[in-house]
Amino acid sequence: MAAAGILVGLISGFLVVLYRLGIEYGTDTARWIYARIRETPWLVAPWAVVAIAAALAIAWMVKKEPMAGGSGIPQTNGVVICGLKMRWQTILPVRFIGGLLGSLFGLSLGREGPSIQIGASGAQFLSHRLRGKKREDVQEHYLVTAGAAAGLSAAFSAPLSGMMFALEGVHRSFSPAILMGATAASLTADFVSKYCFGLRPVLDFGTIGQLPLGEYGWLIPLGLVAGLVGSLMNRSLLGFQTLYGKLPAWSRPLIAIALALPIGIWLPDVLGGGSNLIAMAEHARVGLGMLCVLFVVKVLFTSTSFGSGAPGGIFMPILAVGSLAGGICGETLRQFGNLPSDSVAIFAVCVMTGTLAASVKTPITSILLAVEMSGTLTHMLPVAAVAFIALLVSDLLRTKPIYGELLERYMRAQGGTTAIA
Repeated sequence: MAAAGILVGLISGFLVVLYRLGIEYGTDTARWIYARIRETPWLVAPWAVVAIAAALAIAWMVKKEPMAGGSGIPQTNGVVICGLKMRWQTILPVRFIGGLLGSLFGLSLGREGPSIQIGASGAQFLSHRLRGKKREDVQEHYLVTAGAAAGLSAAFSAPLSGMMFALEGVHRSFSPAILMGATAASLTADFVSKYCFGLRPVLDFGTIGQLPLGEYGWLIPLGLVAGLVGSLMNRSLLGFQTLYGKLPAWSRPLIAIALALPIGIWLPDVLGGGSNLIAMAEHARVGLGMLCVLFVVKVLFTSTSFGSGAPGGIFMPILAVGSLAGGICGETLRQFGNLPSDSVAIFAVCVMTGTLAASVKTPITSILLAVEMSGTLTHMLPVAAVAFIALLVSDLLRTKPIYGELLERYMRAQGGTTAIA
């Protein structure tokens, strides 16, 4: 498993690096295009023609390979837990082409979920090459889990988070074999990612001051806010997916792309996954009013983008929404209370982590991700406290894990049934 994990990390890491490069280029291009349209309005006409063609292409690809639509994490979970069949031969091209098309129009979709499925598909490809006709068995599921870990590791340059997500978010059980393969794959994929993108993580928080002990009392209300925001995000995502389900399949990506036009012209910061919004909330680069506007628009735009079924994830948008909520809390207390300005960044990181824990129900992965992105263990206690309070609030509100809910919907749509804990 260790040797296989290294091979999985190399293959999956390389594939995810290519995907990251394509999505980053696409999002940058989208911002440039909308800036030109704002200066020259008649460019809307050719943009509309290309948008219609791209939307129809996305709808056609997702119809041909439904498993490549949406996030990719629920489908990967379904392969490992429920025995779903995954075809890497069709999933990989749809993920790459569909994801790039969506990014070229700035849809509010993340790359982390697709990266996890791309990593899992790379692992399945390796399994088929190494093991011949021995397919769809426990050993292959171990490799798929290792590939998922490598995908998250390469997407975030966070190997510990990738390893833990394989246990907590994908396989949902502990096994030495799984741990060995996931660890080897995560570390190898992280090496590939760092070799291509440098040593800095995707969300580099830099140097953040330590939260004073006198401010620890705010962790309880921050946990409450994070739990509420995580639950709100889940309900919004699932609600818009239900609304889209009443429309013809060909029209869903078209609606999402059409909504991207006004947002790209007037609020280009909302385009893409949202790593720029996390940096904005951390450093309080805009006022309180703009933070509130960005928060509302990001929630709604993410829900309309994801609900359309276009290939793309929600991992990064959830983090962005959580960081904006934390920034709002911090700025409010800074302006109307006595909160030091240095604590705003800590509030953003804490609520971001809590929102992810409340939505996905993977608190350990969320905490490790915040630790790896900040590069220090100093904030582990406040981050962990907010994450577990948010998880409790989410449980009290009877909020189910977003990826479990999405998997159940996918199974029902494909004519099967399952119950995800």
